[in-house]
Amino acid sequence: MSARVVLASASRARARMLEAAGVPVVIEPARVDEAEIKRAMLAEGAPARDVADALAEMKAMRVGLRRADAPGDLVLGADQVLVCEDRLFDKPADRAEAAAQLRALRGRTHQLLSAAVIVHQGRPVWRHVGRAQLAMRPFSDQFLDDYLDRLGDTVTETVGCYHLEGLGAQLFSRVQGDHFTVLGLPLLEILGFLRARGVLGE
Repeated sequence: MSARVVLASASRARARMLEAAGVPVVIEPARVDEAEIKRAMLAEGAPARDVADALAEMKAMRVGLRRADAPGDLVLGADQVLVCEDRLFDKPADRAEAAAQLRALRGRTHQLLSAAVIVHQGRPVWRHVGRAQLAMRPFSDQFLDDYLDRLGDTVTETVGCYHLEGLGAQLFSRVQGDHFTVLGLPLLEILGFLRARGVLGE
């Protein structure tokens, strides 16, 4: 590879996706007050898409500035937001919040927006927001308790409290949209950009 890809995220799922697709990454999480940024933007009436995009850009810019001594690096920032009936959901802090979130989502259709921004030499050079729609089935309270028991602490790792590639698939009756977007990255579009830049082979 002619340039290093730096992932400005602590997400193991995102790193695994990139590496499985043949993109070695340097992982350097950004320190960003996501909750405060979301509050400020939502107070101003910003749509969910803009919130995800702004958070992804801020993460990439934060890490990009720290890596000014490596001007060839491409810094990838990413963020995902979940919207259900005009309500924005965050990652749950604990099992109780996860249970409340899943109860609010069951029997309803929600949208996942996965934003990615790539920064090079201190400025954004590419961005994309992927969308997916997921219909959560009206599962029972017994199923919910069993699901939370089986996932344990990992249930707090994602907004929506599910891992679609695993047990979380049982929560849904229908999923529309790109699979990678659901997992947290618009991966195919990122790969297309990296090919265009000569980072990946044609």
